[in-house]
Amino acid sequence: MQIAETDRKAPTRAQRWGLLVTVSAGLLLITLDHSVLYTALPTLTAGLGATGTQSLWIINAYPVVMAGLLLGSGMLGDRVGHRRMFLVGLFVFAVASLLAAFAPNTGVLIAARALLAVGAATMMPATLALIRVTFQVERERNVAIAVWGSLAVVGAALGPIVGGALLETFWWGSVFLVNVPVAAAAMAATLLVAPRNDPDPSKRWDLVSSLQVMVGLVGAVFAIKELAHQPPSPTVLTIAVLASAVGLTLFVRRQRRLADPLLDFAIFRNPAFTSGVLAAALALFAITGLQLVTTQRFQLVAGFTPLQAGLLVAAVAAGALPTALLGGAVLHRTGLLPLITGGLTLAVPGVILVALGLHAGLPVLVTGMIVTGAGLGATMSVASTAIVGNAPVRRAGMAASVGETSYEFGALTAVALLGSLVTVVYTTVVRLPPGAPTVAGDSLPDALAAAGGDQAVITAAHTAYDIGYLITIAVVAVALTAGVALTGRLLRHHGPGTASGVIPAEH
Repeated sequence: MQIAETDRKAPTRAQRWGLLVTVSAGLLLITLDHSVLYTALPTLTAGLGATGTQSLWIINAYPVVMAGLLLGSGMLGDRVGHRRMFLVGLFVFAVASLLAAFAPNTGVLIAARALLAVGAATMMPATLALIRVTFQVERERNVAIAVWGSLAVVGAALGPIVGGALLETFWWGSVFLVNVPVAAAAMAATLLVAPRNDPDPSKRWDLVSSLQVMVGLVGAVFAIKELAHQPPSPTVLTIAVLASAVGLTLFVRRQRRLADPLLDFAIFRNPAFTSGVLAAALALFAITGLQLVTTQRFQLVAGFTPLQAGLLVAAVAAGALPTALLGGAVLHRTGLLPLITGGLTLAVPGVILVALGLHAGLPVLVTGMIVTGAGLGATMSVASTAIVGNAPVRRAGMAASVGETSYEFGALTAVALLGSLVTVVYTTVVRLPPGAPTVAGDSLPDALAAAGGDQAVITAAHTAYDIGYLITIAVVAVALTAGVALTGRLLRHHGPGTASGVIPAEH
């Protein structure tokens, strides 16, 4: 018989906050590996001789595989215990980091990135589920989740800095090798402070569902990327769209038949839960998109070093950290609406300032990054609270995995859509001088490699890339504006003084 939440022996204060530090270390590893390659990618690509497509999959293999596995790993955590899942995930992550650090070629590196995603997907829902079952007082739990959420922002923002700093002294493999000692320390700490493993063997884990949703997501990514090719291949595009549609359709149908689905769609009837999912996805979409295109632009066009580009986008974290911590502390007074919808609202003018800063100067751009971070920090501090606070404890793993999947889907969509959009705009608007190499019209890196010092070719390529950059930033602003409207409607009854979550009774 499963022990009810109220019957569990409450962990001591030291155990609770020790656990938060431990799972936060695991989360920091996961989020750092999302963005650590943004500044390291040019160096890594040159070192391995990777093609443009291979470079994109070095980045994409991580979020694609993780997003496909997260729902299944959350349910598996409910079955075998979240402490066990966290430990296994840390171990796999450490092994994959070693493999990536010493990868002899691009194929091995992409495979190692996929294995990193397996480790991350195994432990990521466990980080939030362990907080959910350990912090039993709502106000304290809100603060813990806010700290957790702030580290997600900080980790994503610090990735480019860590990557740039390591490349100043070491070879590109160091951006992966640094994970190993952190993972080892987190494993040791978990054994000391995490609550006992509490499996529920009555839960069933469905591998077929995990494979179906992965096929759907991978197909969608291939479709988006193929649209970036000029011209796109009708065959590849058709196969990718069909695979995505079939995979996701079969997944939805299967969930409706299962007694213990990986995703119970009925939970989306709760508007606070749905708003949390939307907010998490949009926040990561915006942060990932801004970091990806800004670090690439300032390295390739402005000549920034990887470390300089990383420091530039770290302004997002500077803005996000204080509002993320404050959000959890005041949630019981403000309710969800001011923090989720208000945070997204604040981020919109921040993104507009980033776009204006491209020509107005770095002070304006950095200010925009800080304002954007402040808004998204407030949003992310309570988005996960809205998700896990509106699901029963026995489905903590499912709720956590839905939340993590929303974050991953936001990051994955940003890399696939916005990374491809820059290329589409570049190839459409670039106006090369007569006699320029044909390959210079494919992408900015190709143009810089083929220009041979021809300033006219370089200037034309830079101009085209900047147009693509501005259009990409505009897409981020439009997405955030849509998020303001949607979450504002969903949370219209969740203003000041309202509860952040209504935990359904166990059933």
